[in-house]
Amino acid sequence: MSRAAESFLGVADSLRNRRWVGPPPAQERAAAALMQSTGLPLPLCQVLAHRGVAHAEVAAFLAPDLRSLMPDPRSLRDMPRAAARLVEAVHQQQRIAIFADYDVDGGSSAALLIHWLRYVGRAATLYVPDRVAEGYGPNAPAMAGLARAHDLIVCVDCGTLGHAAIAAAVGADVIVLDHHLAGEVLPECTAIVNPNRQDESGALSYLCAAGVVFLLLVEANRQLRQEGMRGPDLLALLDLVALATVADVVPLVGLNRALVRQGLRVMARRERPGLRALVDISNVHGPVGAFHLGFVLGPRINAAGRVGRADLGARLLSTEDAAEASAIAARLDALNRERRTLQAAVLRAAQAQVQAHGQESPLVWAQGEGWHPGVLGIVAARLAEATSRPAVVMGLEGETARGSARSRPGIDLGTAVQHLAAEGLLLHGGGHRMAAGLTALRGGVAAAMARLCALLAQQGAAAESEATLLRLDGVLMSAAVSVDLIKSVETAGPFGASAPAPRFAFPECRCLFVRKIGEGHVRLRFSNGGGRAVDAVAFDAFETPMGAALLAHDGALFHLAGRLEMDQWQGGGRPQLRLEDAAPAQPPRRG
Repeated sequence: MSRAAESFLGVADSLRNRRWVGPPPAQERAAAALMQSTGLPLPLCQVLAHRGVAHAEVAAFLAPDLRSLMPDPRSLRDMPRAAARLVEAVHQQQRIAIFADYDVDGGSSAALLIHWLRYVGRAATLYVPDRVAEGYGPNAPAMAGLARAHDLIVCVDCGTLGHAAIAAAVGADVIVLDHHLAGEVLPECTAIVNPNRQDESGALSYLCAAGVVFLLLVEANRQLRQEGMRGPDLLALLDLVALATVADVVPLVGLNRALVRQGLRVMARRERPGLRALVDISNVHGPVGAFHLGFVLGPRINAAGRVGRADLGARLLSTEDAAEASAIAARLDALNRERRTLQAAVLRAAQAQVQAHGQESPLVWAQGEGWHPGVLGIVAARLAEATSRPAVVMGLEGETARGSARSRPGIDLGTAVQHLAAEGLLLHGGGHRMAAGLTALRGGVAAAMARLCALLAQQGAAAESEATLLRLDGVLMSAAVSVDLIKSVETAGPFGASAPAPRFAFPECRCLFVRKIGEGHVRLRFSNGGGRAVDAVAFDAFETPMGAALLAHDGALFHLAGRLEMDQWQGGGRPQLRLEDAAPAQPPRRG
């Protein structure tokens, strides 16, 4: 059978180099059965069937209850000891320091602790390392300095592999609250709470660091209640947990899904000065959704750690002063614009290297002199998306190469990078399944990349990947698109990692108008089969042949595919398609 015959609507090679895959017959039958038994709209039932939700599970899935999904925090190793040490520090009025990673997860985790400590009458020293000068995670000079002035150091979103740095914290107790992959031997400290320890069951391995910190605070509140004290309302902190969960691209399943759902409700109240200021300066119109957390707010917070002052994100999320929040948000917005400029230059150079090397390998990689370390992870992610391969991007400085790596679904990149470090091919390396950081000697980069290629090939990285496929939940006609339909489908959210937003195909569409907007984007209006026309927007459309083909459509028919959403620009609240792919449609046969 040909690839076209196996492909949905016959699209074997779209304008964005993807093969379209529709729902299998069994899934279509399950969707039809759900529609009959529940009375819910077919597009929503198609999404539920795609998620494997059975009839008896529909109500619970559409309204996930945090209380029923909340695990006992004490099921995580070292949790009771970590919470008890934190409570002890409060009772004894000890000096507490928070060592946080410089990304959204680290900043949110630090802010959670700062808010909790502030409620119980304690302040904390915030320390966020400089990405360029200090690198990721705790380092010995910083930890030794903090230990001289503090009784307790809490490392958040880092520390699981920080053996030497934690050993340098002489005179202070250290607690690690993390989610990155752990080695066989853990650092010696008071407690390491990490669902990705090798001696954990893995039941909560999908949590980000902020999720781990939230569970710690649940246990700390429980211990306070046993002593007749009251802790803060932790549900009011779920906006921070939701932000970190989405921005850190951890799976939106199980407890994470409930945390994000409830966190978005908290965020809608606009009570946190920092998030309120960031939403406003980002020109977010209408309710904040998971998309905004991942693609609008998250990048601005991350910009602080990439190209600016590393602690700005945590300070924004923890401040209670509206004026300070507005000033920090403005600075983050400006840094994000600077980050985009740096990113564009490195991306162009990296793309040229990848094109010159070819893409037959299970891995694509590039390196460059003086490439800014703050944008390497983003560039690696763009390369991975464009090539459907794991990607590594390294910046060279002196005799050292430091870089970031990004994977694709089904490939455990973090474990492979840890193997390289254990084999001595890297100076440092670690991360999780989808992302990793690594450091090598300049002269050893080629050998390390060759070995990484071999390890990834063993995992099947060279096979047809999920990234080359566009999985679709069903077919829609433009006349069926409405506000009610979009709201119905959104009840299956939030959408993100491991819970992709529903994608629908619109066959044989005629473009009523197409125009280029902004920096390489396309806005259009289309219809298929008469009736209501639908607005659509395709971002970065000219990075692939799709933009030029749509702009020069000349009345040709296209199959279009993407995600339905509400366009809140200028308060419009109109349905639109976020166009993700397109393919020329064959004209209907006559006779």
